[in-house]
Amino acid sequence: SVRSQPHFIFGVRTRVTNNLCFVDEQTVAYPSGNCCVCHNTAVRRQRFIYGSDKSQGIRALAISPNRCYLAVSERAEKATITVFDLQHERGRRRKPLTAGDMLVSEFLCVAFSPDSKYLIGQSGGPEWTLVLWFWEKNKVLATVKSTSFNDPITQISFNPHNNMQLCVSGSGVFKVFRYYEGALKQSSIAKVESINILCHAWVSEKVFAGTDTGRLLVFESGDMRRELRMSSHSDRQVEMKWIKEIDVNGGLAASGITAILSYSKGFVCSTGPGTVCLFERTEDNVYRKYREIRIPSDPRSNDLSPAEIHTVCMSPAEETLAVSTDRGQLYSASLSSTDISRLLERHQCFESLSQPFHSSAITGLSTCILKPLVATCSLDRSVRIWNYETKELELYREFQEEAYSVALHPTGLFVLVGFSDKLRLMNLVLDDIRTLKEFTLRSCRECAFSHGGHMFAAVNGNIIYVYTFTTFENTLTLKAHNGKVRSVGWSLDDSRLVSCGMDGAVYEWNTHTGKRESESVVKSCSYTDVAFSWDYKTILAVGSDIVREIQSCQVLREVPADEGSLTALAVSHSGRVIFTGTSSGTIRAIKYPLPIQREWVIQQPHGGPVNKMAITYDDQFLLTVSEDGCLLISKIVDKDGRGLKSNRQVVHTEEILVTKADLEEKAQHMLELKMHLEELQMENEYQLRLKDMSHTEKFRELMEKFTLEVESLKAAKKIMKTKIEEQEYEHQKDSVEAAVKHSKQLQDLEQSYTSKLMVNHQKYQDLLQKHEQMQDEYKKQLTSAEESHTLALEDLTQVYKVKLQEKTQLLVQHQKEAEQKVHEFEKILKQAKEDEKEKIRLIQAQFEQQLHSEKETNEDLKKRAAVMAQKLHGAQRQADGWCDDVTKLKQEQQRLLGLIRSLEGDITEQKRQISGHEKTGLDKDNTISSLMKKNQELETLKFLLEFQVNDFQKQMESQQDEINKTREKIQQLEDILLQKDKSNSQLKLSVSDLRLKLKTKDKEMRREMQKGKNLETFLERLKSDLHGCVGFIQDPKQLRDSILKMYSHYGPQLDHVEKSGAAQHVPEVFLHHQDLQEKTISSLKQKLEKSAKEREKVSAQMTKENEMLITEINALRKELHVVRTQLVHMKRSRTRPDQDTPREEVKHQEVR
Repeated sequence: SVRSQPHFIFGVRTRVTNNLCFVDEQTVAYPSGNCCVCHNTAVRRQRFIYGSDKSQGIRALAISPNRCYLAVSERAEKATITVFDLQHERGRRRKPLTAGDMLVSEFLCVAFSPDSKYLIGQSGGPEWTLVLWFWEKNKVLATVKSTSFNDPITQISFNPHNNMQLCVSGSGVFKVFRYYEGALKQSSIAKVESINILCHAWVSEKVFAGTDTGRLLVFESGDMRRELRMSSHSDRQVEMKWIKEIDVNGGLAASGITAILSYSKGFVCSTGPGTVCLFERTEDNVYRKYREIRIPSDPRSNDLSPAEIHTVCMSPAEETLAVSTDRGQLYSASLSSTDISRLLERHQCFESLSQPFHSSAITGLSTCILKPLVATCSLDRSVRIWNYETKELELYREFQEEAYSVALHPTGLFVLVGFSDKLRLMNLVLDDIRTLKEFTLRSCRECAFSHGGHMFAAVNGNIIYVYTFTTFENTLTLKAHNGKVRSVGWSLDDSRLVSCGMDGAVYEWNTHTGKRESESVVKSCSYTDVAFSWDYKTILAVGSDIVREIQSCQVLREVPADEGSLTALAVSHSGRVIFTGTSSGTIRAIKYPLPIQREWVIQQPHGGPVNKMAITYDDQFLLTVSEDGCLLISKIVDKDGRGLKSNRQVVHTEEILVTKADLEEKAQHMLELKMHLEELQMENEYQLRLKDMSHTEKFRELMEKFTLEVESLKAAKKIMKTKIEEQEYEHQKDSVEAAVKHSKQLQDLEQSYTSKLMVNHQKYQDLLQKHEQMQDEYKKQLTSAEESHTLALEDLTQVYKVKLQEKTQLLVQHQKEAEQKVHEFEKILKQAKEDEKEKIRLIQAQFEQQLHSEKETNEDLKKRAAVMAQKLHGAQRQADGWCDDVTKLKQEQQRLLGLIRSLEGDITEQKRQISGHEKTGLDKDNTISSLMKKNQELETLKFLLEFQVNDFQKQMESQQDEINKTREKIQQLEDILLQKDKSNSQLKLSVSDLRLKLKTKDKEMRREMQKGKNLETFLERLKSDLHGCVGFIQDPKQLRDSILKMYSHYGPQLDHVEKSGAAQHVPEVFLHHQDLQEKTISSLKQKLEKSAKEREKVSAQMTKENEMLITEINALRKELHVVRTQLVHMKRSRTRPDQDTPREEVKHQEVR
């Protein structure tokens, strides 16, 4: 009832052909473990596509050109290619494709045709058979041997413009086949025996092929004709040259071209380790390298050599490029025009598509309690910390030695790692893993923290060492195992420790005394993992062939394994289920307490032996790692697919370790940044003041200009007023004249129409007399029509009665036939059920006899069991077929019943239609009589109206000319009126705008005048205070204090005045003068250039004046020094005191 459901996996399976492809713009598909993963990069969600049960691993992938189907090639005793429908949520599986009667163990390459209807697969050696399928019908169309030598085939592909043409390339092989007359026929032979072709791609009608020496060859119609070469080392142009004209030793790339891809603009290829170049077509035989993207080197990695690119793919919209490497990593780069600048800033480097994965077998796994973290270590010499909630890699670090075991502290702040040379205890800081303590334990294959975190155990060979976490002292050394210890586990109160080893022994230790409390030794079993049960009363251990539950030196229960050895064990904290891992990569969920029979749920998500397993503290996730380098996070769910309910309330903390040195460095960096900020603020303030000065000057110039424009507008306004008055007077005259003319014309028209009406009245009376005569004639015709209509109705009723009798007879016949068919189907169903029961009884009797004979003959157990299994499978198929026949018959019965019901409904509907026809017949008679009457009236009216229309047309032709002339005159007058109205409205609007602009100008002038007065008073005060400061020029301290007081008094006021004035002035000017500023932009630009030049001149003059002032101050300082020395000499001499005092005053004035 409880099982694990794969949720997220970290890792990519290498050595799979075309192991990366785009499903859509945000989803990529790649093999991981023993399944294929569709990973959405935007929301970090994965969808798993599982392989077959007897699969030995994925060998190749291929996605259809329409992105709807994914073909997965799996290695097995009889290799299969399974096509999955990606539009289905769970990837609906189609029937697997095989090579027919041929025994093929694997298909190395797979490819879809351009229309996604055909599929081609290349088998491995020594057959090297090429198979073409019409995959929707699971039909093999043709097979051919692609090579007669033992040369490996690396890639196959269809011509994107021709479904029947395909290409095969490999080491010393390049062939083009064509499907014709039910067979694959080779169309050409290329001499490439000495060339190792690693990849190829169709570019229009040509094939570009990359070799192991870095050459990019061009094949046309199957023959090697040309090669792509750089035109020069400095130039980015790539030219297509004839083979005879070039040097064979050189090439496009320095090393082998391992991947190539064509797209709409050109092609993409790998030009070296970790490098991809994009080439764009410019001419017929010339390509331009317009971008080069590299895989960035990791500074934390010890191996600085770049990885070899394995596969290149591009998104459907050609906005994202993704690559996979031989080290099991995925990278992507954006190709959209919006991200070009970002790529250039980053030196055109790839970014990680998901997370940096392990590139080798994972050997250790551990979880903690207070954080959602998982620690793993691998033979790739790295230790990684993962977050299973956010699905991110939190920390990782690479070391010089291989890591064999790892253990996370319950707090998630420390990690214990066993290396080949030492055991290291390390801190998990913000962005690094730092060593805290080293222990001299070599090749520590297993280590574990206690539940309280105050102790940890480490294994070295067959000895277990127990250390305290606070003092790092070795408190216990546990020696009893004769073989290597494979696993250790702590009890809940940390008072007991359990261990198992390859010698078949399971020991339970007392961690206070170091003595053994219980033991169980089975020398024939090599244990791989051990753990306490959920209540810590019994011990569960897995070995090479069995799961055992041990209590007080006795084995309580045993569950043997079917196939493969058990390698890992995990026990849920709720006690409902235990999970075991096997050497074939399967995960088994076994209910607890252990069942007597073999009852478990099996999944095979890994492609290698499961090394370690762990369950999170809240029983929500199962974590597994294997030899294939993948970390799988699985949800633990019940039979309804819901997560398990846990009584444990887990609160994850967010605290991290930070060293004092790091904090001091950050504080120092903050201080430096603050100092830099203050400097920038000072510079900005200085630049703002300079800009304010320039803006004030510009404002004065603009004010002068605007005053002149206002005066000119006033003069124009007066002229416009006079013109408007003249036009209004003329308009009034024209309107009076037009009104008089219209009144005269109306009187004339009225008189003419009255005379015409009298004539028409006399004609109308004559027409009435003719109308009465016509009515009498139509009455006679109606009577004759009614008599003919009654006769026709009688004929129709007789015809419909005959048809009704025929249909009723048909209905009775159909009902009888349906009843007979129902009776026949019931008899068939009864006979089928009786036959099934008799056959099942016979099969049961045969099985009982065979089982009895098998018990007597134990030597032939395996052979006869296989035969019986085949017979059982066939019988089950027959039973399923019979069940299907029964269901089909039931469906036919239901269909016939539905037919009968529908026929009954038709009968009722036809009866309703007959009654409706009778009613409609009566209604039609009434309507016909009414329509005949209306028709007579309309014909009389028609005759009168035609006569009147002819008269009116003759009269209107003469009057139409006069009306057209009057209309033209009226239209001309209306156009003149509209033009004058428009001109008047525009003039009124312009007058109102000018008045508003005048008002705003007056207000601005007053503000500027007030501002100028305020500045003058401010400058006078400042001058007076400066004169006061000059009095302290002989005393530098008092001079400095007085200047600082001045700055504190006047500096904030000046800033406040400037800011407030600018804040009040800018929005009002912008709102009221938007139109004027748009007109004067061109003139302002010229003035701005002039002002910039003048500003440069002013700044140069200011610098010169500053230099002059500095020189004057230095000269004054020298004079001060001279004066002071003279005073000292004069005080000493004291010969002429009366004459010295006035001289001092004079010198003091000069200094001022």
